[in-house]
Amino acid sequence: MPSRSTERYFIPTIREDSEMPKLKTKSGAKKRFSLTGTGKVRMNFAKKRHGLSKRTQKMKRKARGSRIMSASDAKIVTRNFLPNA
Repeated sequence: MPSRSTERYFIPTIREDSEMPKLKTKSGAKKRFSLTGTGKVRMNFAKKRHGLSKRTQKMKRKARGSRIMSASDAKIVTRNFLPNA
């Protein structure tokens, strides 16, 4: 059985000044979502880009402006897509 010398194995050294790498914001998410002053996630309504002639007037009227995302979806967005927000 061969002897296990430390020359054969790489032993990583941990530097005291090492830090975790920076978390990047997803560029698609920063174009689609914004945060309110209280930390809630604001989002735009879907299905308002094309094909509006087939949508009902009621649907188009209700889809104006923006709305607040649900808490469970907002948790996913702020953790994974907007970590620095």
